[in-house]
Amino acid sequence: MKITRIREATAPIASEIRNAYISFSAMTISLVAVETDVVRDGRPVIGYGFTSNGRYAQGGILRERFIPRILAADAKTLADEADGNLDPFAIWKTFMANEKPGGHGDRAHAAGALDMAVWDAVAKIAGKPLWRLLSERYNRGLFDEKVLVYPGGGYYYPGKELDGLKAEMQGYRSQGYKVVKMKIGGADLATDCRRIEAVLEIVGQGQNVAVDANGRFDLETALAYGKAMSGYDLFWYEEPGDPLDYQLNAVLAEHYASALATGENLFSAIDGRNLLRYGGLRPDRDWVQLDPALSYGLTEYLRFLDAAARMGWSRRRFIPHGGHQLALNIAAGLQTGGSESYPGVFQPYGGFADTIPIIDGYVRLPEEPGIGMELRPVMMDEMRKRLELE
Repeated sequence: MKITRIREATAPIASEIRNAYISFSAMTISLVAVETDVVRDGRPVIGYGFTSNGRYAQGGILRERFIPRILAADAKTLADEADGNLDPFAIWKTFMANEKPGGHGDRAHAAGALDMAVWDAVAKIAGKPLWRLLSERYNRGLFDEKVLVYPGGGYYYPGKELDGLKAEMQGYRSQGYKVVKMKIGGADLATDCRRIEAVLEIVGQGQNVAVDANGRFDLETALAYGKAMSGYDLFWYEEPGDPLDYQLNAVLAEHYASALATGENLFSAIDGRNLLRYGGLRPDRDWVQLDPALSYGLTEYLRFLDAAARMGWSRRRFIPHGGHQLALNIAAGLQTGGSESYPGVFQPYGGFADTIPIIDGYVRLPEEPGIGMELRPVMMDEMRKRLELE
């Protein structure tokens, strides 16, 4: 068994939307295809991966460092002889060889896309959906038959006022979502409170609304928003300040009684561990949102979960960011708290399999081997075209 070729490409996910910090009008992601000499149904097994939204494509790191290291390695060192499959941890160690510790930025995103493709191939070779493989290997065979999902939305669209925001949220409810997420911090406090109240008119109660400031606030502003929103009883108040400002988060946690959420812009297991150590997060109510596709992949995410467990945290307090099928498989197979979804933006890469219905805010997982990307034909057609696999 061996990897025969690895392809990478850059793909656009541009959207005319913005959050409190950035516009997505020029956003790109990296695509990866890991080709193997294993044959299933008369065709070589290929694993697919991509980075999450919010950052940019990292083709240079993939082409110049990571991919050559894998292709130059002895195939035996990348395989798991015990089960005749690829070994994701050995492959991760190989492409990360000669990389200094620290500096968890763009390198982590390139690794996330490549690692996703490796795990997709591993699950396909095993003939199992990734969620079931994870359950059997890392969760004593336990899994969730259905997973809580929520749509990432409520962006600041040009010219979109309260009526448009309410229409968007009504659309999510019609699709079957119960909890919805909206952006704050891109307007003044009074305007954002009116936006929250408009959404509450649609979803009925604060526990059905999460708000996300995308790291926009200083401590004074974060506290002011927390005080103003305290009566709403929101599902969570997400990323109020800079993702590395653990003190801001800790001080806010002393004053804001409801749930906080953060972590999507941390890119390693060590970063996540430091958040739990110093960020003031409360294990009984707060949420941690590391994004595997931006933080060295599922392989590193498993290391983070192990570290968190040693610190007394339940997996139920973790919701992997990303809004794609990798995060959904992780949520089901490792029994985390749920998964984000992007049904309306970052297409065709946001969202889940076309055949998955959302019922009262939950989805069930398909049995398709791998991550399940082939259940999204439009996305797969686009990926194959850009990776020259047609």
